[in-house]
Amino acid sequence: MWRQILALIVKELLMVLRDAKSRAVLIGPPLIQLVVFGYAASFDLNHVPIAVLNHDRSAASRALVAHFEGAPAFTLVATPANALRIDPLIDSRTVEMALVIDRRFSRDLLTHRPARVQLIVDGRNSNTALLALGYANSIISDFSLSWAAAHGGGAPPAVLVTRALYNPTLDSHWFFIPGIVALLTQVVTLLVVALSVAREREMGTFDQLLVTPMRPFEILLGKGLPGVLVGCFEATVIIAAAVWWFGVPLRGSLLTLYAGLVLFTVAVTGIGLMISALSLTQQQALLGAFLFMVPSIILSGFATPIANMPDWVQTLTLVNPMRFFLVIVRGVFLEGADFSSLASQYWPMALIGLVSLAAAAVLFRHRTG
Repeated sequence: MWRQILALIVKELLMVLRDAKSRAVLIGPPLIQLVVFGYAASFDLNHVPIAVLNHDRSAASRALVAHFEGAPAFTLVATPANALRIDPLIDSRTVEMALVIDRRFSRDLLTHRPARVQLIVDGRNSNTALLALGYANSIISDFSLSWAAAHGGGAPPAVLVTRALYNPTLDSHWFFIPGIVALLTQVVTLLVVALSVAREREMGTFDQLLVTPMRPFEILLGKGLPGVLVGCFEATVIIAAAVWWFGVPLRGSLLTLYAGLVLFTVAVTGIGLMISALSLTQQQALLGAFLFMVPSIILSGFATPIANMPDWVQTLTLVNPMRFFLVIVRGVFLEGADFSSLASQYWPMALIGLVSLAAAAVLFRHRTG
């Protein structure tokens, strides 16, 4: 039995590696997506274009403007002459935020009264607007503290001291790049497995495979294990790039990470075999893989927290293996999580893998019966 399965695994790997299109799918797009996601996917704001309307034009107001100009998050691109010029700048997306300094700004500072500063943001992208407001509030708060210290003002009654665990610099790449391990591993594994049986049908060799002494489950096993191997190889390349190229710390055990990786690829392989068993052509298999991948990524917590989703959607995510592997890969990378703390994430993927493989065997037997 195992000798026949091993022969089928070798045959499947050779078919994948000899086919120029398959090699291109396995090597080119994952590396390109890793570079694109690694550099482009970020919650950080850099060089946000802003406008400054300084009604006061005093040394104090110029010092505040200098704080904004010196911050890497903002770039001063316009100094409108009056408030009527601000709305057109935001409407045309020339600027994303405008700072308006009241004409009594320095007088209020010197008399120890609240000095008024207005921030006008482009709210069309609420996430960007909230981040820009957070950065701006931080700059204004730092300016206020330094002004009070330099001019004999009273110390604030309370000072907020923050400390970020697991990601001290709050670099959002540390959040996204471990997630890319799960994302690209799923894409590659699903495509390889989903195309396996469909490719045999198109080439006309599927009937020859059926007349061999191998049972349908053995054929599925021989078709599925290459996908697990390819997925683990792709994940290894991405993990190495995350650590050595992007500098994301890997604080946990590789054994903990790879235990989750194997369960994840097995679960994805089962889903891919289900798609492949239902598909008559490679085009149908690609379409089926695409129809699964997009919702699975959205419902995985890759970019948006699952806790923010409606209750019924959160329940739907429980059948998505990527949801559980994302917790494992981010936990191992950033938190140094171990087996005991991640136990609740392993068994759901194992269950999904068993159910999907059993369903694929039933579908395969039905289509070949």
